[in-house]
Amino acid sequence: MSEINKNEEYNPDIVTLSDDSGKEYVFEVLDAIETDEARYLALLPQYSDPKEMLDDSGELVIVKVGEEDGEEYFYEIEDDDEYETVADAFVDRLQDFFEIDEK
Repeated sequence: MSEINKNEEYNPDIVTLSDDSGKEYVFEVLDAIETDEARYLALLPQYSDPKEMLDDSGELVIVKVGEEDGEEYFYEIEDDDEYETVADAFVDRLQDFFEIDEK
C-alpha cells in the first residue's frame, strides 16, 4: 500500500465567465490545446448546488482564447468546422480520463 503524498493535492484551474447579461458561470479547465492559429480550452461546468450538477448534460464547453490589450478573453467558436476539429482533438485527448460518449 502506498502513502499519499500531501504535496500532490488536486488543484484544479477554475475560471469564471460572464454571459452578455452579466450572469456568472464557474468552470474547471480540463485541458488546453494550442495550434498555430489559436489556443482553446475544454471546460467543465462547476456547481455549488448538487442538484444543478445532476441536471447538467455533462457536455464539455469549448472556448477559443483571445487577447485584447493584454487581457485574456474567451470566445465562442462560431465556425462549425473549426469547432468540430477542436472538439474531436479534445475527445481524443480526454477519453482515457473520462467516460466520453461520442454522438
